[in-house]
Amino acid sequence: MEGTIYLYQYLIFFYSFLMTVIYISLAILGYVNIVRNKRKYTTKEEEDLLLLPEIAPGISVVAPAYNEEVIIIENVRSLLNLDYPNFEIVIVNDGSKDKTLDLLIEEFDLIPIPFPYIQKVICKPVKKIYRSSNSRFSRLTVVDKVNGGTKADAMNAGINVAQYDYFINTDVDCLLARDTLTKCILPVLDSKIRVIAVGATLRMVNNCEVKDGEITRVKPPKAFIPTFQETEYLRSYLLAKMGWSMFNLIPNVSGGFGLFYRPLIIDAGGYDPLSHAEDMDMTLRIIANMKDNKKKYKIVQIPDTLCWTEGPPNMKVLQRQRSRWGRGLLQIFVVHRKLLFNRKYGRMGLWVMPYALIFEFLAPLIEVIGLAFMIFLLFTNQINFDTFWLMLFFVYLLGVTISLVAISFDILTKKHYQSYTEYIRLVIFSSLEAVLYHPLIVVFSINGYFQFLTRKDFSWGAMTRQGFKQSETPTVTQPANPE
Repeated sequence: MEGTIYLYQYLIFFYSFLMTVIYISLAILGYVNIVRNKRKYTTKEEEDLLLLPEIAPGISVVAPAYNEEVIIIENVRSLLNLDYPNFEIVIVNDGSKDKTLDLLIEEFDLIPIPFPYIQKVICKPVKKIYRSSNSRFSRLTVVDKVNGGTKADAMNAGINVAQYDYFINTDVDCLLARDTLTKCILPVLDSKIRVIAVGATLRMVNNCEVKDGEITRVKPPKAFIPTFQETEYLRSYLLAKMGWSMFNLIPNVSGGFGLFYRPLIIDAGGYDPLSHAEDMDMTLRIIANMKDNKKKYKIVQIPDTLCWTEGPPNMKVLQRQRSRWGRGLLQIFVVHRKLLFNRKYGRMGLWVMPYALIFEFLAPLIEVIGLAFMIFLLFTNQINFDTFWLMLFFVYLLGVTISLVAISFDILTKKHYQSYTEYIRLVIFSSLEAVLYHPLIVVFSINGYFQFLTRKDFSWGAMTRQGFKQSETPTVTQPANPE
């Protein structure tokens, strides 16, 4: 028994040490990548692209919608106001039971049209396709289909209808920055190797002021849960993914926002309608496709905040979100188990998958087991309190430091908040995250694992929307499709 205790302690020590080394390394690499990106892509390149529309590849923005009547109009307005010469908006109404489709028809003068629909990837039947009778909204296409139960099925319908080689995968609870498409396509045009996907930073739209689908004032969230997620997202995108991007090791391009090469998605069979982690599943499958065909590829992460999403407003929605993520992560290792430690798939098999297994999937389980083990040692008087508090404080301080570094990276990239006082709110919440927020994520993740092992059928589920805070400041926007 004593030998087992010592062995477990050493394993936990090396696990924690390795995780610390990885996060410090990612922080350094992320900083280098952010600085390099800022020097490489300036406003001049973006202006040149707008002035020479003939060199700007067409981009389709695909956004599935299920029961989104609260925010659908603001979102579509935001998408139509994107500043890019060649793009279209494809909204997929996935069998909504509320007024989502009715509001779209009324607001944007939609009428059903004959459309040469070809099902390149599998999805539930499409009932009607709408376009606007108003030339101001000529970029907009709305697909009305039978509910498929997952976002993946709705995305496939959008891919079937999209007309351009590149498409954005986003959600209707998101608002995109006006320069989103320009910033995303520059790494594609700049690379000699095929860029198959581009990711960017996501942030919380909660408490931001919005006018006509455009954010006029960025503010930190007021509610507790979205504020914790704001810092969590900064760590994930600006620190972790920017670090992984240095070595073409992006583990997944977020389902909330990502640019993809459409012919490759079609060749890979489209999104898996049964997947509840369609973002990571798709990322793994397109990488595997490129490796199977012995083709070089790049997946790029850019530091710019281009997508603003509505965070869970309460505990119930947070639990639903994180349990779904937990189900999806376990599903990934069941479906793609052949990729794990497989040299045939290069970096994905030897680095990306093992990292996701050890430091993402197993992390919640290790934490729970570690807590139970600590309680056991406490009751058996086997804890050395001379070092216990020191080690606990070190782990806590490391977590807070990583969050502070991520916040500083946001200021380095672009100071979105108007005052440093607003950033202090994130700092305060970072100091409380380990006690108030992180334990919930651990519990909800394990709940997702349990759900996957005990149930088979899941659907989108009702995601409560609060809507956007409307700004009283007037804004000037260009027509959606200027002549």
